[in-house]
Amino acid sequence: MAKPSKLYSVLFNKCPRCGEGDFFITKSAYSLKNFDKMNKHCPHCGENLVPEPGFYQGALYMSYAFYVAFMVIYFLIFVNVFPNYLDYFLASIIPILIILTPYFYRLARRSWLALFITPAPKKTV
Repeated sequence: MAKPSKLYSVLFNKCPRCGEGDFFITKSAYSLKNFDKMNKHCPHCGENLVPEPGFYQGALYMSYAFYVAFMVIYFLIFVNVFPNYLDYFLASIIPILIILTPYFYRLARRSWLALFITPAPKKTV
């Protein structure tokens, strides 16, 4: 097995240590019942995914950064493609951000934990 990367674990809902166990219980961010339920420990390697109480408070800032980056990119694309329809930008950004909320929530949590956990070294046989 190759050494797991932090980017892979963030993008594909995997443990930042082993790159194999699932971070959240469900694979989809849009399952209405369990979009926010995460494993306390990695099912594959046993890594603690909740290091301390209040740890994921920092993920709020990551989520905010994702929202700002998305809005800036969306605005720049909208201005260059539809310069005469800026009022549609304002009408469309709110529903889009509401739809992306579960995805950004999960992405921010995985990103925040990946900052503090290094991938496991490659096992040699």
